[in-house]
Amino acid sequence: MTTEAATAPAADPDDLGAALDRLLAEQPRHVRGLIMKGDLFDRQGDGRAAQSFYRLALSVAEAGPPPPPALAADLERARQGAARESARYRAHLDETLTRAGLTPGTMSGRVQHALALANGEARLFLQEPSSFYFPGLPQIQFYDPAEFEWAAEIEARTEAIAAELDAVLARRGDFDPYVTNDPNRPGKTHRLVDNPDWGAFHLLRAGPVPGNADQCPQTLAALALAPQPVITGRSPMALFSLLRPGTHIFAHNGLLNTRLICHLPLIVPPGCRLRVGSETRAWERGRLLIFDDSIEHEAWNDSAETRVILLFEIWRPEISADERAALTVLFEAIDAYRGAPPEMDG
Repeated sequence: MTTEAATAPAADPDDLGAALDRLLAEQPRHVRGLIMKGDLFDRQGDGRAAQSFYRLALSVAEAGPPPPPALAADLERARQGAARESARYRAHLDETLTRAGLTPGTMSGRVQHALALANGEARLFLQEPSSFYFPGLPQIQFYDPAEFEWAAEIEARTEAIAAELDAVLARRGDFDPYVTNDPNRPGKTHRLVDNPDWGAFHLLRAGPVPGNADQCPQTLAALALAPQPVITGRSPMALFSLLRPGTHIFAHNGLLNTRLICHLPLIVPPGCRLRVGSETRAWERGRLLIFDDSIEHEAWNDSAETRVILLFEIWRPEISADERAALTVLFEAIDAYRGAPPEMDG
């Protein structure tokens, strides 16, 4: 990042503009020069152009080493200028849309999200699975449970499922850690590894879990309504997920974008929430949350009580039956591969 002083201001704005143009032609990422160029456009009444220079200057400053103290006032002026223009721009858009009869109550959620992205009020989050990416799928953070014909029936069984959870908790009192290390893979290092603050009671792990599944027949009957993948060694997958008070599940991306994750909230004190991409929602007992976990997500329990949900996965509805069959064969082949050398003839 270049931070040396720009050419001294000239009395004539045209002369100043020409001097800044020469400076930025030689050093396109000169932070103070970019800010001064933004100042010039701001004084000329072109806030849109000013904002573009302010934003670039701030981006360059944030990406490099800590800026010198001499730049602090300039950077603060750029931040204020960018924020001021962003507010003006949003007011202009809102006024134009309102005149056309378009308000938050009449616009779709997608249009409102696009508006927030266009004005820099929301960050763009896309599918970034850590293991396997299937192309051509829509970028949807949360799905509407009403779009799934089986969802209402599972929600209707909340009390029966919660009763089985209560019985499990009464017998066990706690769950095993959700995140554990695999001895055949490099070890994880974050604080939730082998930590029961994020606990799991597995019901299905590529089939019923002996000793666990038979304690929850009503839960298994409800899960049978959902289109869960059936993949040898991998799916179906379902568990009670426990989050102790004060626990934060850090931002991360799931392994695949071929599935959706479903949460049926069962024990949900106030102060618990889930962020997927740019949207944060609170869990509500008996109301499904269905989301794409290949998009960055995180969760909090800021209450003084334990939170527990039923967690399971389903096929993404946009993937056809033929594609599901092909993916099942592919995933089973991936899991079967161990990289063993071929046998040598002796």
